[in-house]
Amino acid sequence: MSTSRLEAFSDGVLAIIITVMVLELQVPQGHHMHDLWKESRFGLLTYVLSFIYIGIYWNNHHHMFQIIDYVDGSVLWANMHLLFWLSLYPFTTAWLDESHVAHTPTVVYGVNLMAAGTAYFVLQRRMMRMPVTGPRLREVVGNDFKGKASPLIYLLGIVLAFVQPWLGLVPYVAVALMWLVPDRRVERYLAAHQELADGEAPGS
Repeated sequence: MSTSRLEAFSDGVLAIIITVMVLELQVPQGHHMHDLWKESRFGLLTYVLSFIYIGIYWNNHHHMFQIIDYVDGSVLWANMHLLFWLSLYPFTTAWLDESHVAHTPTVVYGVNLMAAGTAYFVLQRRMMRMPVTGPRLREVVGNDFKGKASPLIYLLGIVLAFVQPWLGLVPYVAVALMWLVPDRRVERYLAAHQELADGEAPGS
């Protein structure tokens, strides 16, 4: 089956997740900047971090499906598994905010991040097993250093949260920054194969 419905559904879910998160933000009671900082700073900071993560997943999800032409039932369920963990972001983000980065909410937030990262890895691996288009994705992904390193860094954040909750946020932010660096592998792959197709076109 084609990927169009899966992509459209995923885009819609991610848009709803972002909407729910922003609606959870606490509006300051006052009308000055210090009121915003005093009453909403934790909410804004945790929202920005979670928003960046959703943006990273959307971006990579979009790029991955530029390589794959069709999916089967196992990919659909692997994608639903990913969306399940992402859909918990508003809950874990709100808890982190309302607790002012307390121990347990920080650990749970890290577990949520790690579970979503693992689910994305499972989806990617399942798509690599698809006939014909799977080898293309394997060629593009390569050794996937960032994908393998991220769960370990999340785990470090969870461990540090047991020492001091705010320390646990440092690895979470580090992973987000690591993935914000533009990844041009898909663009390079598509451009190279388009050039090859253009070069072969006259003789076809």
